[in-house]
Amino acid sequence: MLKLNNLSPEKGARRRNKRVGRGPGSGLGKTAGRGHKGARSRSGFSQKPGFEGGQMPLHRRLPKRGFTNIFKAQYTILSLSDLDQFEEGSVVDHDALVNVGMVKGKNTLVKVLANGEITKPLTVDVDKVSRGAAEKIAAAGGSVKE
Repeated sequence: MLKLNNLSPEKGARRRNKRVGRGPGSGLGKTAGRGHKGARSRSGFSQKPGFEGGQMPLHRRLPKRGFTNIFKAQYTILSLSDLDQFEEGSVVDHDALVNVGMVKGKNTLVKVLANGEITKPLTVDVDKVSRGAAEKIAAAGGSVKE
């Protein structure tokens, strides 16, 4: 009967560890499979990532172009049709947009574009509004504060 005390792996499933540096009769004596001299033969050797044996590494062979502007302003884009869900006469500002779930986070910049139509007079108070969007909001009876 098979029990925990007589479990054993299949024949050939486990291999014994190589015992290196244990004399010439083992076949891995003396240099222990590390060869003669050189950095890899020394104890404590570690190779930095990307090292290609002295060949110019890939990250230095590839051309570098341009740069990333870390001060670039990223705007969340909203359409006029998105603003049409607000009640008539309400103020559409950053807090109102966060409450509705259109904008995430309090440090987000918001820009309204003239995509779609707006049918209700709203007071829009966001970071930027395109000229076409401002005209459509005014035509619907609303106003824009920037």
